[in-house]
Amino acid sequence: MEPKKNPKANVSRNSALYFAIGLAMMLALTNFAINYKTYDKEAIDIGLISMDEEMDEEIPITEQIKTPPPPPPPPAAPEVIEVVKDEVEIEETVIESTETSQEEEIAEVEEVFVEEVEEDVEVPFSIIENVPVFPGCEKGNNADKKKCMSDKISKFVGKNFNTDLAGELGLSGRQRINVIFKIGKDGNITGVRARAPHPKLEQEAARVINKLPQMKPGMQRGKAVIVPYSLPIVFQVQD
Repeated sequence: MEPKKNPKANVSRNSALYFAIGLAMMLALTNFAINYKTYDKEAIDIGLISMDEEMDEEIPITEQIKTPPPPPPPPAAPEVIEVVKDEVEIEETVIESTETSQEEEIAEVEEVFVEEVEEDVEVPFSIIENVPVFPGCEKGNNADKKKCMSDKISKFVGKNFNTDLAGELGLSGRQRINVIFKIGKDGNITGVRARAPHPKLEQEAARVINKLPQMKPGMQRGKAVIVPYSLPIVFQVQD
């Protein structure tokens, strides 16, 4: 008995292919449906941009630079050149040669003596080799002579200084006078300077220091030198 259906008309022959195509189409439709969005036309405000305002640009005002005028042309050369004669005649100076000849006699030069000028060298009292010697301080070494000289000067000033002058000037309390002087190369006192609360006290200090006796000058490397010396005078004014 022959089959009624045509074997070529079998519908289930490509069912797997059709199933895959249908599944792909359904997935595509589902994805499109999920991602699809709608917008309310009334709620959308796209805004209006006025292009006219954007296009109006301000053109900067430029200043025209004025170029300077060209320099004037140089003056034209005169057609005729006048020659001015010198009215004053200038005498030419003849420079004589200083070269000597073999025939010229050579003068003999006598021996030239150079006179040495002694400089006023000052050596501080603290470092001088041999200090100035006050009368009565000839004995002892350098340190003993320094101490003896300081004591002698202090006693001399205390004996001759008029301490009552400060009270007469209306000063009170402790008074200090700084005195600076120099012992010259001949042993005499020079260059007395004083600083005190009153000019009269400065004058009195200078008067007393200038009365110091002549000393034996200080020696440095065997030569007499100037020795600066400073002396503070301090006393109390009795009220």
